[in-house]
Amino acid sequence: MDMEEKPKYGEPKKFDPDFKGPIQNRGCTDIVCCIFFIVAIVGYVAVGILAWTHGDPRKVIYPTDSMGQYCGQGTLEKKPLLFYFNMMKCASPMVLLEFQCPTPQVCVEKCPNRTMTLVTAIGDKQDWEYYRSFCREDPGVKSVPQILQEKLCPAYLISSKPFLQRCFPSLGKKGEVITVGDQETFNDGEKIRDAKDLVAGMKNATVVMEGRQVAMKIFEDYTKSWYWILICLLIAVVLSLIFIVLLRYLAGIMVWVMIVMVIAVVAYGIVHCSVKYVSLKDTPGANITLQQLGFQPDFSVYLHIRQTWLAFIIILAILEFIIIILLIFLRNRIRIAVELMKEASRAVGYVMSSLFYPIFTFFLLTIVIAYWGVTAVFLSTSSEPVYKVFNETVCPHARETCIPENFTLSKMKTDCPQSECLFAFYGGETPYHKYLIFLQFYNVFLFFWCANFVTALGQMTLAGAFASYYWAPNKTKDMPAFPLCASLGRSLRYHTGSLAFGSLILAIVQIIRVLLEYIDHKLKGAQNKFAKFLLCCMKCCFWCLEKFIKFLNRNAYIMVAIYGKNFCRSACDAFFLLMRNVIRVVVLDKVTDFILFLGKLLIVGLVGIFAFFFFSGHTDAFKGTAPSLHYYWVPILTVLVGSYFIAHGFFSVYAMCVDTLFLCFLEDLERNDGSPERPYLMSEKLLNVLKKKNQAN
Repeated sequence: MDMEEKPKYGEPKKFDPDFKGPIQNRGCTDIVCCIFFIVAIVGYVAVGILAWTHGDPRKVIYPTDSMGQYCGQGTLEKKPLLFYFNMMKCASPMVLLEFQCPTPQVCVEKCPNRTMTLVTAIGDKQDWEYYRSFCREDPGVKSVPQILQEKLCPAYLISSKPFLQRCFPSLGKKGEVITVGDQETFNDGEKIRDAKDLVAGMKNATVVMEGRQVAMKIFEDYTKSWYWILICLLIAVVLSLIFIVLLRYLAGIMVWVMIVMVIAVVAYGIVHCSVKYVSLKDTPGANITLQQLGFQPDFSVYLHIRQTWLAFIIILAILEFIIIILLIFLRNRIRIAVELMKEASRAVGYVMSSLFYPIFTFFLLTIVIAYWGVTAVFLSTSSEPVYKVFNETVCPHARETCIPENFTLSKMKTDCPQSECLFAFYGGETPYHKYLIFLQFYNVFLFFWCANFVTALGQMTLAGAFASYYWAPNKTKDMPAFPLCASLGRSLRYHTGSLAFGSLILAIVQIIRVLLEYIDHKLKGAQNKFAKFLLCCMKCCFWCLEKFIKFLNRNAYIMVAIYGKNFCRSACDAFFLLMRNVIRVVVLDKVTDFILFLGKLLIVGLVGIFAFFFFSGHTDAFKGTAPSLHYYWVPILTVLVGSYFIAHGFFSVYAMCVDTLFLCFLEDLERNDGSPERPYLMSEKLLNVLKKKNQAN
């Protein structure tokens, strides 16, 4: 006897007379993962507290002198600037090894505004009083050789300007000659040097000097144009709302116009290639074959061969044929996709509060990002100051760790009399410092997990609200009073574990991708091509896996929001339901993606064009109103980026609505048959597209 064959993608849904939309009487799901997530969050808070206890962001913000003290802080509060004794020592390759110039550094109140040497200054009471403010300690009555040997004071001062809280020589130009303090040369206490000798040290010590001026100008532009930027972003909000409303009426027109344009573009390509093919008929050498021509590094050569254009004609003709055949066979499914998009626009109209839910998601994501960023900074600055031996000449103890307090009487100083024990960087040898890298890894992993959790919460909340709309027989009477709040409450009360489970899977894949990117960065200089190829394949595979998991999670959250089952069961139900309707899924997904892409392009383009003409001053109508800016592209770029995120925020709600209604629509087709006992709950227009109808009682 033949056994009944089990359906490949599960059993279709059965009719349930008690099902009226998202189930109210539900229980908690994935409790183990919920507990695990709570423990992980508690651990995350503990890591934050540990980092805040040991960390000190001043190490990043403020410059540090040779003794590891912060300029502008504590006892040095009135000395916010760092002064280098000998800027030319910063040109040493050791700077790149230790991230520290091998010259004494002191915190000063002001940068020197004169150029002089220790020899000349010590003989003048007024100059000496000024010069001593740049010494590490008061030299008293010591002679010049003693002062220089003990490195108490710099051998010379050069007129400097503050940049990034450090004093750098104020270099200029006379024609093609570099000057310092309007002089082409300076005295370093030993001999006369050219001003250009300072350039190498300055390049190693900081970024380009003009960077500060650019940053200040950009900041000034923002202070002048911020309210106009807000007005442009408000216009983007209004345009996004208008576009979603218009989709109810124009979705069909936009889709069919898009299809006709694609067919027309391919047809034009065929005509253009045919004209080129005919025009080359009598051209000498155009009738040789591609096989005879062989491979040519200059690809433009192939455009002079008739066979190339014939290949283009054949490829485009095949593509045109496939598009037309698909259009003939899929026309009904395209109509279903269009009607679902119109229905989504109506659903958003019933749940208008959903359009503002992205603000709540953005607020939670901001908290997650801020916590991660602050914790990362405190972790990276929770190390202790490390001091190294620096010497101008060859020294056996160079770059060895030292203790400043005992260095003068140490063997290192005896072996290398010219050496100095200077602050080098921050590190440590305690167990806490040894496991610091694992705490940073935990910080990154929890960041991905929490960020994915917040996104998942938004998806499940919106899905529950829009499912309430679809399954309500009478949209005005049977809809909950506050569908969005009710859905948010159900998601947090019953399904925190399911949200955490789905987010955990995605976070694991994302952290693996981060590790692969890190390995790829480390192998940049490697010559092993097989390793690079293998790594590239792994990156591609995990990218695809991440996309698939995001797609699966999204639909799983919809099923959890409707039926209240655990994550794995919901993911299986959603996957099998979609696989039973795979062609509809592909058509709807691509049609929706293209329409929303056009919407984003339209909104960003319109607002961007307005911002360009307004801020650039190219239009006479805005010349008296627009602010005077250094770089008019600063507010324009800000408006473009802001408009995109605003449009993306609104359209993400719309896309979630389409996906939710689509799953509900597929369930409706499987559960009901249009009879009085099992009526369809989809709209009349969708029934007409499917050529179905509800029978009268």
